[in-house]
Amino acid sequence: MLTRGTFLTGWYTIYLSDCRPLTVLCDMDVDGGGWTVFQRRVDGSIDFFRDWDSYKRGFGNLGTEFWLGNDYLHLLTASGNQELRIDFRDFQGSTSYAKYSSFLVSGEQEKYKLTLGQFLEGTAGDSLTSHSNMSFTTHDQDNDTHNVQNCAALYHGAWWYQSCHNSNLNGRYLPGSHQSYADGINWFTGKGYYYSYKVVEMKIRAS
Repeated sequence: MLTRGTFLTGWYTIYLSDCRPLTVLCDMDVDGGGWTVFQRRVDGSIDFFRDWDSYKRGFGNLGTEFWLGNDYLHLLTASGNQELRIDFRDFQGSTSYAKYSSFLVSGEQEKYKLTLGQFLEGTAGDSLTSHSNMSFTTHDQDNDTHNVQNCAALYHGAWWYQSCHNSNLNGRYLPGSHQSYADGINWFTGKGYYYSYKVVEMKIRAS
């Protein structure tokens, strides 16, 4: 987007490598702009406890909360190096972030496996590196490494779980501090397993 002279945050139509159009939210304000937002949590209006097909195709509301879709994530990240930034805001208004050198999601035949580059910087710390090389898991498709449990069902989310997680950004939308263990929008190195963030955005940018 930046190379085409567009500088306003908002919704734009881009064209995928197979020439299909896709409407995406572009963040032109943070860290130099040019970010494509693929996940957004802001108000709990959208249920993120969904099945494999929903995460494959994408879901949500363009104006509030959404998951762009794992098929689209694969197409967007397979065509060249994409850096990842995750922005957080808690219920007290404090902001933090985490940034990674690269972010790649494999195709469905590889269960949308995550390949993550180096943690570069961020006040939220690194709670995603441990999920690199993990496949995506939903409550109806268990691809995690837990011997007994389905981590998505256990922690009410969908993610690149190992056994089980250091982050759960598709978990339940809870009002900040919560008593239930690790089932909210949690980022362990940020505010731990008993605090769910108010706002989270995951975004990628060509690098």
